Amino acid sequence: MAYRGWVSAVVASGLAIPSLLPVLAFAEPAYVAVVREYVDTVVRPMVGTPMILAAIREQNAKFSDVSSTDIQVLDSTYRSEVETGALQMVSAILSTPVSRYLKEKQDASQGVILELFITDRNGLNVGESRVTADFWQGDENKYLETFARDSDETFVDRAERDEATQILEAQASFTIRDEAGAAIGVATVTVALDAM
Repeated sequence: MAYRGWVSAVVASGLAIPSLLPVLAFAEPAYVAVVREYVDTVVRPMVGTPMILAAIREQNAKFSDVSSTDIQVLDSTYRSEVETGALQMVSAILSTPVSRYLKEKQDASQGVILELFITDRNGLNVGESRVTADFWQGDENKYLETFARDSDETFVDRAERDEATQILEAQASFTIRDEAGAAIGVATVTVALDAM
């Protein structure tokens, strides 16, 4: 893959720029451009499929009048299952065709994609390649910087090293639009910068 090898140097220099050059303290870290290019060329085509668009539309219809209280109950139930290991709701999501498709794409990425999930217009998960920490993403930057702003930009969050795996990773999100150009959901991908 074209991204392998040199991305570590780009990431290292991008993360160091603010401390070395105070003038560029607000400059975008160098790894952001690499992640955006990967998302635009690899991930966007993955999630623009008719199956995914149909699944998002179906869930948008199902939750067309969902209240904030309902969202909190759904999210609390999901989180509780993750904590206790009683994965009824989680298993139902992971067994959908969309989740299986996302898992296949993650597995085929040669370690670059660590997680891939999509949400509906409320920020509720429609499909996920692995268990996410929560079911509702609507209060997080991945949703607030994309769908909530009706933005077509790829939002790349700050890179962090996972304490358990020691993998340097970054999360990127973008608005998913239907064939008519209407915003219907969000895609989020976590990438391993060292594997790019």
